[in-house]
Amino acid sequence: FQLALQFGISVMVIACPCALGLATPTAVMVATGVGASQGVLIKGGQALESAQKVDCIVFDKTGTLTIGKPIVVNTRLFKNMVLREFYDYVAAAEVNSEHPLAKAIVEHAKNFHSEETHIWPEARDFISVTGHGVKAKISDKSVIVGNKSFMLSLDIDVPVEASEILMEEEEKAHTGIIVAMDQEIVGIISVSDPIKPNAHEVISYLKSMKVECIMVTGDNWGTAKAIGKEVGIENIIAEAKPEQKAEKVKELQVS
Repeated sequence: FQLALQFGISVMVIACPCALGLATPTAVMVATGVGASQGVLIKGGQALESAQKVDCIVFDKTGTLTIGKPIVVNTRLFKNMVLREFYDYVAAAEVNSEHPLAKAIVEHAKNFHSEETHIWPEARDFISVTGHGVKAKISDKSVIVGNKSFMLSLDIDVPVEASEILMEEEEKAHTGIIVAMDQEIVGIISVSDPIKPNAHEVISYLKSMKVECIMVTGDNWGTAKAIGKEVGIENIIAEAKPEQKAEKVKELQVS
């Protein structure tokens, strides 16, 4: 049988060299094309070949496990302010940021104006701290928008009431964004980024293949754990800056 098989292979190689030579690149082209149509980008044949050895996958949260289009779902004010005026100050600061949560707030702020386009007050001395928030001078006020750790780093007192609201929102898998004006917290904006419908199914399938799943996000621990619980991921790394995410992937590749 072995001798016959060798003769058979020899005949195939001599008679059909083009078909055999084209088989692998054709398969790679079809696989990458089908993947791209499903939103999965594959970096060449080597990545496909290495995929069989994968035993751990690291997921980002926003836009990967979630839809990536956050929306404002709630606003809590601690000061007697008109909601439109509040959002004018916040949008003026956030319009300079590229973060998805900032864009969601700016879009929500537009709802308080009848015209399609609105020119926000000028932001002076704008500062953006990656993974924490933004700070700017708007009209006569110093406006700071960001997370709790950002507020504490700027010596802004976070009252018990605000902390309790943040915990409530985190349990709902919402992100609580604190707004401070002139070193005093004036409100909390709750933003939700819905989970993709098939995220839990994908994680379950990967687990059945003995592939470890890890979620790395810049969001707070409360929201990250709530999202992880919904999709079925226990191993979570939260409050991570972009460079820390890359470092974690490198660590896993070495190990």
